[in-house]
Amino acid sequence: MNEPCKTLSAPDYTVAAVDEALALLLKIAQTPGLGLTELAQASHNTKARAFRLLYTLEHRGLIRKEGRQPAYYLGPKALYLGLSAQEQTRLIGLVRPHLRELGRLFSENVQMRIRDGLETLCIARWDTVDPDRVHNDVSARRPLYVGASGKVLLAHSPPEVFDALLSQPLAQRTRDTLVKRSQLTQELDRIRANGYAISRGENTPHAAAVAVPIWNQGKQVIASLSVAGPDHRFSNERTQSIKKKLLESALIISARCD
Repeated sequence: MNEPCKTLSAPDYTVAAVDEALALLLKIAQTPGLGLTELAQASHNTKARAFRLLYTLEHRGLIRKEGRQPAYYLGPKALYLGLSAQEQTRLIGLVRPHLRELGRLFSENVQMRIRDGLETLCIARWDTVDPDRVHNDVSARRPLYVGASGKVLLAHSPPEVFDALLSQPLAQRTRDTLVKRSQLTQELDRIRANGYAISRGENTPHAAAVAVPIWNQGKQVIASLSVAGPDHRFSNERTQSIKKKLLESALIISARCD
């Protein structure tokens, strides 16, 4: 008589202290300026254990602390890791010439974003020198439903991502942020049909953006490519011109993505 098949769980080789230290490092990267008490609470550690973990990270140059009541920030070695990772990421290497070309052509900010859970993360950008521009940083996060880039990524995410997003009330960043299910559903349908997204004032008042998807060879959207700037420079005619060039660049990048 055959015995029922047994499911063998994979061994867990996780080193608890390393895992906890890395969780603290990521927390500081996402929310710089937190103190010991806040980091201990966020990591579910005692203050004594959190201090030892933070001290180790500081000793290695991955974080630094400032102030009389110390607040923690990323250190110089974290910057080294970030720059090395950026150089080693093939997608960023592929997109960088296009960021520069689009930025110089339109004199606007250009960026590439990816989805990270229910947020988008900027991983590469080109900034115009024009003082009248939209300000944002590499590694800057925002909710997935906000802005042209986020809507592109959300439109091509699995249905469960949309359901998870709508399982809680959505914060209205500006009066133009889309927060109702019906609004988002219609907008995402439109994006999938048209192949691009436009936003006006959804994340920052008086700012506009156009975004398109970047696909891999498996026909999955892996990133968004966008141009953003002050709304008064995004006339219908110029928006269409930006959209056309974005789609051309995204097609070239997508053809080279593994």
